Amino acid sequence: MSLKEYLFGFKSEDKAVKYLKNNDFEIIKRNFRSKFGEIDIIAKKSEILHFIEVKATSGEYEAVYRLTKTKFDKILKTINYFFMKNGFESDYEIDIICVEKDKIQHIKNISL
Repeated sequence: MSLKEYLFGFKSEDKAVKYLKNNDFEIIKRNFRSKFGEIDIIAKKSEILHFIEVKATSGEYEAVYRLTKTKFDKILKTINYFFMKNGFESDYEIDIICVEKDKIQHIKNISL
């Protein structure tokens, strides 16, 4: 990954965090990693944890289509690890936030 791609992704995650905070989400953790994969943002709203995958695009194609079944399975394993590591369980959703320039689309409670 080039520095330009890294910075683009980091700025997109920052935009997603700002969006979440402006919509009454509490940010619990950013870039939670396990041996299974990574979750970009873990946030909480109304006692529900949201495990959020941020997808960004410069406009070539819709970012939402970049979430594959393989990536989704890694997210599920990482969520299980998060709960095991932290010793609790909670209601949760898996969300995608798509960032395209200054446009943000929040797709809640996805499944594949």
